[in-house]
Amino acid sequence: MAETEFNLLDEPWIRVMTKDYEIKEVSLTEVLIHSHEYADFAGELEAQNVAVLRLSLAVLYTVFYRYNVDGELEKIDDREMAHDRWEDLWVEGHFPEEVIRNYLKKYRDRFWLFHPQTPFYQVNEAKKGTEYTAAKLNGEISESSNKIRMFATRSGERKLQLTYAEAARWLLFINGFDDTSAKPRQKGLPSPGAGWIGRLGIVEAIGHNLFETLMLNLVFDQVGDNWTDNRPVWEKAPKGDERTEIPLPNNPAELLTLQSRRLLLIRKNGFVTGYYLLGGDFFQKVNAFTEKMTAWSLVTNKSSDTEDFQPKRHDPQKQMWREFGNLFFEERESENEKIGKRLPGVVDWISELRTEGRLGKIGKSSKITFRSVSVQYGDKDFFIADTFSDSLSFHSDILRREKHMLWGRRIEDEVKKCDDLARLIEELSRKLNLSVGSEQSGEAAKAEFYRQIDLPFRRWLGELDPQNEQDCGYEYAEKKCEEWHTTAIATARRIADRLMKNLGSAAFVGRVVQGKDKTYYCCAPKAYNSFLYLLFQVYPLKNVDAKQCNDSKK
Repeated sequence: MAETEFNLLDEPWIRVMTKDYEIKEVSLTEVLIHSHEYADFAGELEAQNVAVLRLSLAVLYTVFYRYNVDGELEKIDDREMAHDRWEDLWVEGHFPEEVIRNYLKKYRDRFWLFHPQTPFYQVNEAKKGTEYTAAKLNGEISESSNKIRMFATRSGERKLQLTYAEAARWLLFINGFDDTSAKPRQKGLPSPGAGWIGRLGIVEAIGHNLFETLMLNLVFDQVGDNWTDNRPVWEKAPKGDERTEIPLPNNPAELLTLQSRRLLLIRKNGFVTGYYLLGGDFFQKVNAFTEKMTAWSLVTNKSSDTEDFQPKRHDPQKQMWREFGNLFFEERESENEKIGKRLPGVVDWISELRTEGRLGKIGKSSKITFRSVSVQYGDKDFFIADTFSDSLSFHSDILRREKHMLWGRRIEDEVKKCDDLARLIEELSRKLNLSVGSEQSGEAAKAEFYRQIDLPFRRWLGELDPQNEQDCGYEYAEKKCEEWHTTAIATARRIADRLMKNLGSAAFVGRVVQGKDKTYYCCAPKAYNSFLYLLFQVYPLKNVDAKQCNDSKK
């Protein structure tokens, strides 16, 4: 077996979907040069696609920080130049082939999956680490020796080996999303936590083809300003020391190719049968703003009494639209003063492009789609429990700064009202249960409300058009919100009425309930009347066409 084998620049290994909805494997070079011909990445998991996306972006950041679209060496040195470079690429509609080929050719030796000294994304020192089987490398299974999957997607020999193409994809995944189960080779070393991407609540922009997707996530907001020359891992000497705390990378290519783990694949008879693993590089996640593809949460630093931001993982129980305010709406006192919130860098970037008029149409429309991706871990990130994703589409003008305060605030308010309504449904269900002597919560009714409201809200959001000329500004926004209120109220009342119809006579008689602070009487009619009263506190009757509401309810 050759020591040097399977070069990722030449061999097909990245799964893509064609515009005819066929899935094929292509090389890294091919996926970049012909990205405009493909619809999207099509790996086994969306989380795996994120890892491949970030590798592809690292190449693009490095190349187009240094070279212009004509292939001439011209490093970006200021903000305006960065924005012009991005717009030049966007207008081209595809990535220039020659400059990408020439760059990758210089580093071809660093892209061998198997190499005696420098295997891609691997180090020989990892042989000293924990040994795992291919079933653990495969993120669809993520099966260790002491945690067997009951219903694995592969079994028998297929579970114990991977092709080189599969192994290359999962190598990226395990580097970014690995759990914390591996033990250090030496005692006393710090814990690096889960892989860097696994600590994020990924938010990525999705275009109408893979070129648009790559471009929308190619955030040039600080290139030539606060970022140094891009240095991806293949331009640096391999590191073998384990669990190393490093400074926050100050350029995107270095961050996107962060070696969260020291890995080494094990091959046998033309297949990968396992791998060795040690902890790799990590850094403090607070205020890690080089990262452009995550949601953020505000935290208080108790020692310094300051407020900082750290990556926020997505909640698998929440649809993406329920996080609209955290992901897409940011109040500002002025153009540069933000108030207690930080949007994902990619959202802020697209908002800036749209405001400056550089983005134009995306595909054949003005709509933009964002996708959230996250991995759910169990027991302090000790194992991967699940992976999940969601997406949301709306008119890109909603992100324009001059329209953002009107539309962003409106949409965030409607999401909050939906949350209020869900709590009313939950409380009604809980009280109805109490009226018959049950301590059961109202969580199931609350979940049912969100399930029924999900598609209608997405449809309503997607129909909002800030460019509507029939009725502009606040009047149009008011009209669209009133239309939504009719749907929301009808849905809530439909669920409430169903809860009432399923009750027996005992619920209408009711019972005395001992609360924490007082004793009170609970019965179905009282609970329902209270629900209706509070419902129209959330949606005042003056903003709702009562006839439409009742017709919709029927």
